[in-house]
Amino acid sequence: MINKLDRIVEKYQSLEAELANPDIMKDMNRYKEVMQEHSHLSEVVSVYSEYKDVLSGIEDAQSMMEDETDPEMKEMAKEELSGLEEKKEILEKKLKKLLVPKDPLDGKNIIMEIRAGTGGDEAALFAADLYRMYTKFAEQNKWKIEIMDANEIGIGGFKEISFSISGKNVYGNLRYESGVHRVQRVPTTESGGRVHTSAVTVAVLPEAEETDIDIKNEDLKIDVFRSSGPGGQSVNTTDSAVRITHLPTGVVVTCQDEKSQIKNKAKALRVLRARLYEAEEAKKQSERAENRKNQVGSGDRSERIRTYNFPQNRVTDHRINLTLYKLEYVMQGDLSEIIESLKIAAGEQALKD
Repeated sequence: MINKLDRIVEKYQSLEAELANPDIMKDMNRYKEVMQEHSHLSEVVSVYSEYKDVLSGIEDAQSMMEDETDPEMKEMAKEELSGLEEKKEILEKKLKKLLVPKDPLDGKNIIMEIRAGTGGDEAALFAADLYRMYTKFAEQNKWKIEIMDANEIGIGGFKEISFSISGKNVYGNLRYESGVHRVQRVPTTESGGRVHTSAVTVAVLPEAEETDIDIKNEDLKIDVFRSSGPGGQSVNTTDSAVRITHLPTGVVVTCQDEKSQIKNKAKALRVLRARLYEAEEAKKQSERAENRKNQVGSGDRSERIRTYNFPQNRVTDHRINLTLYKLEYVMQGDLSEIIESLKIAAGEQALKD
Protein backbone atom coordinates (compact mmCIF):
# COMPACT_ATOMS: atom_id res chain seq x y z
CA MET A 1 0.00 0.00 0.00
CA ILE A 2 2.87 2.39 0.86
CA ASN A 3 4.45 1.95 -2.60
CA LYS A 4 1.11 2.77 -4.23
CA LEU A 5 0.67 5.85 -2.04
CA ASP A 6 4.20 7.07 -2.85
CA ARG A 7 3.38 6.78 -6.57
CA ILE A 8 0.19 8.80 -6.00
CA VAL A 9 2.21 11.56 -4.28
CA GLU A 10 4.57 11.67 -7.28
CA LYS A 11 1.59 11.88 -9.66
CA TYR A 12 0.02 14.62 -7.54
CA GLN A 13 3.23 16.66 -7.62
CA SER A 14 3.49 16.30 -11.40
CA LEU A 15 -0.13 17.48 -11.77
CA GLU A 16 0.63 20.50 -9.56
CA ALA A 17 3.58 21.36 -11.79
CA GLU A 18 1.38 21.03 -14.89
CA LEU A 19 -1.26 23.33 -13.37
CA ALA A 20 1.43 25.91 -12.56
CA ASN A 21 2.37 26.08 -16.25
CA PRO A 22 0.38 28.92 -17.93
CA ASP A 23 0.37 27.01 -21.23
CA ILE A 24 -2.20 24.57 -19.88
CA MET A 25 -4.90 27.23 -20.29
CA LYS A 26 -4.53 26.89 -24.07
CA ASP A 27 -6.20 23.48 -23.85
CA MET A 28 -9.30 23.79 -21.65
CA ASN A 29 -10.20 20.09 -21.94
CA ARG A 30 -6.78 19.11 -20.61
CA TYR A 31 -7.04 21.77 -17.88
CA LYS A 32 -10.40 20.39 -16.73
CA GLU A 33 -9.07 16.81 -16.79
CA VAL A 34 -5.97 17.74 -14.72
CA MET A 35 -8.06 19.75 -12.24
CA GLN A 36 -10.42 16.82 -11.66
CA GLU A 37 -7.58 14.33 -11.13
CA HIS A 38 -5.71 16.80 -8.89
CA SER A 39 -8.84 17.32 -6.78
CA HIS A 40 -9.39 13.56 -6.42
CA LEU A 41 -5.77 12.85 -5.43
CA SER A 42 -5.54 15.78 -2.99
CA GLU A 43 -7.59 13.97 -0.33
CA VAL A 44 -5.44 10.83 -0.63
CA VAL A 45 -2.24 12.90 -0.35
CA SER A 46 -3.58 14.81 2.66
CA VAL A 47 -4.59 11.64 4.57
CA TYR A 48 -1.29 9.95 3.63
CA SER A 49 0.66 12.94 5.00
CA GLU A 50 -1.26 12.66 8.28
CA TYR A 51 -0.62 8.90 8.29
CA LYS A 52 3.15 9.42 7.90
CA ASP A 53 3.12 11.91 10.79
CA VAL A 54 1.39 9.28 12.95
CA LEU A 55 3.98 6.63 11.98
CA SER A 56 6.74 9.06 12.92
CA GLY A 57 5.00 9.76 16.25
CA ILE A 58 4.74 6.01 16.94
CA GLU A 59 8.46 5.62 16.30
CA ASP A 60 9.31 8.48 18.70
CA ALA A 61 6.99 7.11 21.40
CA GLN A 62 8.51 3.63 21.11
CA SER A 63 12.04 5.08 21.37
CA MET A 64 11.04 7.06 24.46
CA MET A 65 9.63 3.93 26.11
CA GLU A 66 12.89 2.08 25.45
CA ASP A 67 15.30 4.88 26.42
CA GLU A 68 13.47 6.76 29.17
CA THR A 69 14.28 5.86 32.79
CA ASP A 70 11.70 8.10 34.45
CA PRO A 71 8.60 5.89 35.16
CA GLU A 72 6.25 8.88 34.76
CA MET A 73 7.67 9.80 31.35
CA LYS A 74 7.55 6.12 30.33
CA GLU A 75 3.84 6.00 31.24
CA MET A 76 3.17 9.18 29.22
CA ALA A 77 4.91 7.64 26.20
CA LYS A 78 2.84 4.48 26.63
CA GLU A 79 -0.43 6.47 26.66
CA GLU A 80 0.67 8.48 23.61
CA LEU A 81 1.60 5.29 21.76
CA SER A 82 -1.81 3.77 22.48
CA GLY A 83 -3.61 6.83 21.04
CA LEU A 84 -1.35 6.90 17.97
CA GLU A 85 -1.84 3.18 17.28
CA GLU A 86 -5.61 3.73 17.35
CA LYS A 87 -5.30 6.71 15.00
CA LYS A 88 -3.04 4.68 12.67
CA GLU A 89 -5.72 1.98 12.34
CA ILE A 90 -8.41 4.58 11.52
CA LEU A 91 -6.21 6.25 8.88
CA GLU A 92 -5.27 2.89 7.31
CA LYS A 93 -8.95 2.06 6.82
CA LYS A 94 -9.56 5.49 5.34
CA LEU A 95 -6.61 5.14 2.95
CA LYS A 96 -7.78 1.70 1.81
CA LYS A 97 -11.18 3.16 1.03
CA LEU A 98 -9.65 6.11 -0.85
CA LEU A 99 -7.41 3.80 -2.89
CA VAL A 100 -10.36 1.88 -4.32
CA PRO A 101 -10.86 3.15 -7.90
CA LYS A 102 -14.10 5.11 -8.15
CA ASP A 103 -16.64 3.53 -10.48
CA PRO A 104 -17.97 6.16 -12.91
CA LEU A 105 -21.40 4.50 -12.63
CA ASP A 106 -21.69 5.21 -8.88
CA GLY A 107 -23.16 8.67 -9.46
CA LYS A 108 -25.87 7.37 -11.80
CA ASN A 109 -29.58 7.31 -11.02
CA ILE A 110 -31.15 3.86 -11.22
CA ILE A 111 -34.17 1.93 -12.37
CA MET A 112 -35.03 -0.84 -9.94
CA GLU A 113 -37.16 -3.82 -10.95
CA ILE A 114 -38.71 -6.05 -8.29
CA ARG A 115 -40.41 -9.29 -9.38
CA ALA A 116 -42.26 -11.93 -7.34
CA GLY A 117 -40.61 -15.35 -7.75
CA THR A 118 -41.50 -18.64 -6.09
CA GLY A 119 -44.19 -18.43 -3.44
CA GLY A 120 -47.33 -17.20 -5.23
CA ASP A 121 -49.27 -14.46 -3.43
CA GLU A 122 -46.82 -14.43 -0.52
CA ALA A 123 -43.96 -13.59 -2.92
CA ALA A 124 -46.06 -10.78 -4.42
CA LEU A 125 -46.75 -9.41 -0.93
CA PHE A 126 -43.05 -9.50 -0.09
CA ALA A 127 -42.26 -7.71 -3.37
CA ALA A 128 -44.50 -4.89 -2.09
CA ASP A 129 -42.67 -4.99 1.27
CA LEU A 130 -39.31 -4.61 -0.48
CA TYR A 131 -40.66 -1.73 -2.56
CA ARG A 132 -41.72 0.04 0.66
CA MET A 133 -38.32 -0.72 2.25
CA TYR A 134 -36.43 0.88 -0.65
CA THR A 135 -38.88 3.79 -0.74
CA LYS A 136 -38.20 4.54 2.93
CA PHE A 137 -34.44 4.25 2.41
CA ALA A 138 -34.73 6.67 -0.53
CA GLU A 139 -36.71 9.14 1.59
CA GLN A 140 -34.02 9.03 4.29
CA ASN A 141 -31.44 9.97 1.64
CA LYS A 142 -33.71 12.66 0.11
CA TRP A 143 -33.85 10.77 -3.20
CA LYS A 144 -36.78 11.00 -5.61
CA ILE A 145 -38.82 7.93 -6.60
CA GLU A 146 -40.99 7.59 -9.71
CA ILE A 147 -42.99 4.44 -10.55
CA MET A 148 -42.35 3.32 -14.12
CA ASP A 149 -44.70 0.34 -14.25
CA ALA A 150 -46.54 -1.90 -11.78
CA ASN A 151 -48.47 -5.14 -12.02
CA GLU A 152 -50.54 -5.41 -8.85
CA ILE A 153 -52.49 -8.28 -7.35
CA GLY A 154 -55.75 -7.70 -5.51
CA ILE A 155 -54.45 -8.22 -1.96
CA GLY A 156 -51.85 -5.44 -2.03
CA GLY A 157 -48.85 -7.18 -3.58
CA PHE A 158 -46.95 -6.80 -6.84
CA LYS A 159 -46.22 -9.45 -9.43
CA GLU A 160 -43.66 -6.91 -10.56
CA ILE A 161 -42.91 -3.23 -10.12
CA SER A 162 -40.27 -1.03 -11.73
CA PHE A 163 -39.39 2.46 -10.52
CA SER A 164 -36.64 5.03 -10.88
CA ILE A 165 -34.63 6.47 -7.99
CA SER A 166 -32.77 9.72 -8.61
CA GLY A 167 -30.45 11.68 -6.36
CA LYS A 168 -26.86 11.74 -5.13
CA ASN A 169 -24.79 8.55 -5.52
CA VAL A 170 -27.85 6.29 -5.89
CA TYR A 171 -26.23 3.49 -7.88
CA GLY A 172 -23.14 3.60 -5.65
CA ASN A 173 -25.35 2.77 -2.65
CA LEU A 174 -27.84 0.33 -4.18
CA ARG A 175 -25.76 -1.52 -6.78
CA TYR A 176 -25.36 -4.61 -4.57
CA GLU A 177 -29.11 -5.12 -4.12
CA SER A 178 -29.39 -7.10 -7.38
CA GLY A 179 -30.21 -10.76 -6.84
CA VAL A 180 -32.66 -13.10 -5.12
CA HIS A 181 -34.13 -11.94 -1.80
CA ARG A 182 -35.59 -14.83 0.20
CA VAL A 183 -38.26 -14.42 2.88
CA GLN A 184 -39.18 -16.88 5.63
CA ARG A 185 -42.39 -16.08 7.53
CA VAL A 186 -45.94 -17.17 8.24
CA PRO A 187 -48.04 -15.77 5.36
CA THR A 188 -51.20 -13.81 6.22
CA THR A 189 -52.99 -16.26 3.91
CA GLU A 190 -51.78 -19.27 5.98
CA SER A 191 -54.25 -20.49 8.58
CA GLY A 192 -52.05 -23.26 10.01
CA GLY A 193 -49.29 -20.94 11.23
CA ARG A 194 -46.56 -22.67 9.21
CA VAL A 195 -43.46 -20.77 8.07
CA HIS A 196 -43.20 -20.52 4.28
CA THR A 197 -40.19 -19.64 2.17
CA SER A 198 -40.72 -17.37 -0.84
CA ALA A 199 -38.41 -15.48 -3.15
CA VAL A 200 -38.32 -12.14 -4.94
CA THR A 201 -35.79 -10.99 -7.54
CA VAL A 202 -34.38 -7.46 -7.60
CA ALA A 203 -32.53 -5.87 -10.52
CA VAL A 204 -30.69 -2.55 -10.18
CA LEU A 205 -30.03 -0.87 -13.53
CA PRO A 206 -27.90 2.28 -13.81
CA GLU A 207 -30.04 4.75 -15.73
CA ALA A 208 -28.47 5.71 -19.04
CA GLU A 209 -28.41 9.13 -20.66
CA GLU A 210 -29.50 9.37 -24.28
CA THR A 211 -25.86 9.90 -25.22
CA ASP A 212 -24.83 6.66 -23.43
CA ILE A 213 -26.95 4.36 -25.61
CA ASP A 214 -27.95 4.99 -29.20
CA ILE A 215 -31.38 3.47 -29.92
CA LYS A 216 -32.47 3.63 -33.54
CA ASN A 217 -36.18 3.95 -34.37
CA GLU A 218 -35.92 1.21 -36.99
CA ASP A 219 -34.73 -1.20 -34.26
CA LEU A 220 -37.97 -0.77 -32.29
CA LYS A 221 -41.32 -2.53 -32.57
CA ILE A 222 -43.96 -0.55 -30.66
CA ASP A 223 -47.37 -2.01 -29.75
CA VAL A 224 -50.16 -0.25 -27.87
CA PHE A 225 -52.90 -2.03 -25.94
CA ARG A 226 -55.43 -1.62 -23.18
CA SER A 227 -54.01 -1.57 -19.65
CA SER A 228 -54.81 -4.44 -17.32
CA GLY A 229 -54.98 -4.60 -13.54
CA PRO A 230 -56.84 -2.27 -11.13
CA GLY A 231 -58.66 0.27 -13.25
CA GLY A 232 -60.57 3.48 -12.82
CA GLN A 233 -60.06 6.93 -14.29
CA SER A 234 -59.64 5.60 -17.83
CA VAL A 235 -56.43 3.66 -17.08
CA ASN A 236 -57.83 0.39 -18.47
CA THR A 237 -60.46 1.83 -20.80
CA THR A 238 -58.16 3.27 -23.49
CA ASP A 239 -55.21 1.93 -25.50
CA SER A 240 -52.65 3.76 -23.36
CA ALA A 241 -50.33 0.87 -22.46
CA VAL A 242 -47.14 0.55 -24.52
CA ARG A 243 -44.96 -2.46 -25.30
CA ILE A 244 -41.57 -1.81 -26.92
CA THR A 245 -39.48 -4.63 -28.40
CA HIS A 246 -35.82 -3.95 -29.20
CA LEU A 247 -35.40 -6.12 -32.28
CA PRO A 248 -31.58 -6.59 -32.26
CA THR A 249 -31.55 -7.92 -28.66
CA GLY A 250 -35.11 -9.15 -28.17
CA VAL A 251 -35.49 -7.07 -24.98
CA VAL A 252 -39.17 -6.30 -24.30
CA VAL A 253 -40.38 -3.46 -22.05
CA THR A 254 -43.99 -2.79 -21.10
CA CYS A 255 -45.33 0.33 -19.42
CA GLN A 256 -48.96 0.96 -18.48
CA ASP A 257 -48.76 3.08 -15.33
CA GLU A 258 -49.75 6.38 -16.94
CA LYS A 259 -53.06 7.32 -18.59
CA SER A 260 -51.14 8.87 -21.48
CA GLN A 261 -49.72 6.68 -24.23
CA ILE A 262 -46.97 9.27 -24.84
CA LYS A 263 -45.89 9.22 -21.17
CA ASN A 264 -45.92 5.42 -21.10
CA LYS A 265 -43.77 5.33 -24.24
CA ALA A 266 -41.27 7.79 -22.70
CA LYS A 267 -41.03 5.71 -19.52
CA ALA A 268 -40.69 2.46 -21.47
CA LEU A 269 -37.81 3.96 -23.47
CA ARG A 270 -36.04 4.95 -20.24
CA VAL A 271 -36.32 1.38 -18.94
CA LEU A 272 -35.19 -0.06 -22.28
CA ARG A 273 -32.18 2.28 -22.37
CA ALA A 274 -31.25 1.25 -18.82
CA ARG A 275 -31.50 -2.48 -19.62
CA LEU A 276 -29.36 -2.15 -22.76
CA TYR A 277 -26.84 -0.01 -20.87
CA GLU A 278 -26.63 -2.56 -18.05
CA ALA A 279 -26.04 -5.36 -20.55
CA GLU A 280 -23.26 -3.35 -22.22
CA GLU A 281 -21.61 -2.52 -18.87
CA ALA A 282 -21.86 -6.15 -17.70
CA LYS A 283 -20.11 -7.22 -20.91
CA LYS A 284 -17.29 -4.69 -20.34
CA GLN A 285 -16.85 -5.73 -16.71
CA SER A 286 -16.78 -9.39 -17.70
CA GLU A 287 -14.03 -8.69 -20.23
CA ARG A 288 -12.04 -6.66 -17.68
CA ALA A 289 -12.43 -9.30 -14.98
CA GLU A 290 -11.17 -12.10 -17.24
CA ASN A 291 -13.50 -14.66 -15.70
CA ARG A 292 -12.71 -13.50 -12.13
CA LYS A 293 -15.92 -13.36 -10.09
CA ASN A 294 -16.23 -10.59 -7.50
CA GLN A 295 -16.66 -12.25 -4.11
CA VAL A 296 -19.21 -9.65 -3.00
CA GLY A 297 -21.56 -10.83 -5.74
CA SER A 298 -21.80 -10.84 -9.47
CA GLY A 299 -25.07 -8.93 -9.64
CA ASP A 300 -26.61 -12.03 -11.20
CA ARG A 301 -30.36 -11.96 -10.62
CA SER A 302 -30.36 -15.72 -10.00
CA GLU A 303 -27.89 -15.41 -7.11
CA ARG A 304 -29.46 -15.69 -3.64
CA ILE A 305 -28.04 -12.74 -1.78
CA ARG A 306 -30.16 -12.22 1.35
CA THR A 307 -32.62 -13.96 3.65
CA TYR A 308 -35.25 -12.15 5.73
CA ASN A 309 -36.37 -14.43 8.59
CA PHE A 310 -39.37 -12.88 10.35
CA PRO A 311 -39.89 -15.44 13.20
CA GLN A 312 -36.29 -14.82 14.37
CA ASN A 313 -36.24 -11.08 13.51
CA ARG A 314 -33.11 -11.90 11.49
CA VAL A 315 -31.68 -10.67 8.18
CA THR A 316 -28.62 -12.37 6.67
CA ASP A 317 -26.56 -11.22 3.70
CA HIS A 318 -24.98 -14.43 2.40
CA ARG A 319 -22.23 -12.76 0.34
CA ILE A 320 -20.43 -11.27 3.34
CA ASN A 321 -21.83 -13.55 6.09
CA LEU A 322 -23.47 -10.60 7.83
CA THR A 323 -26.37 -11.37 10.20
CA LEU A 324 -28.39 -8.69 12.01
CA TYR A 325 -31.18 -9.29 14.50
CA LYS A 326 -33.14 -6.16 13.72
CA LEU A 327 -35.28 -7.12 10.77
CA GLU A 328 -38.10 -4.78 11.79
CA TYR A 329 -35.76 -1.78 11.40
CA VAL A 330 -34.36 -3.04 8.08
CA MET A 331 -37.90 -3.34 6.67
CA GLN A 332 -38.44 0.29 7.71
CA GLY A 333 -35.58 1.33 5.42
CA ASP A 334 -32.66 1.10 7.86
CA LEU A 335 -30.28 -0.41 5.30
CA SER A 336 -27.17 1.64 6.09
CA GLU A 337 -25.29 -1.02 8.07
CA ILE A 338 -25.83 -3.67 5.38
CA ILE A 339 -24.95 -1.33 2.51
CA GLU A 340 -21.80 0.05 4.20
CA SER A 341 -20.62 -3.50 4.99
CA LEU A 342 -21.11 -4.49 1.34
CA LYS A 343 -19.22 -1.42 0.12
CA ILE A 344 -16.30 -2.13 2.48
CA ALA A 345 -16.15 -5.76 1.35
CA ALA A 346 -16.25 -4.69 -2.31
CA GLY A 347 -13.47 -2.17 -1.68
CA GLU A 348 -11.24 -4.76 -0.02
CA GLN A 349 -11.85 -7.14 -2.93
CA ALA A 350 -11.05 -4.40 -5.45
CA LEU A 351 -7.73 -3.72 -3.67
CA LYS A 352 -6.85 -7.43 -3.81
CA ASP A 353 -7.72 -7.53 -7.50
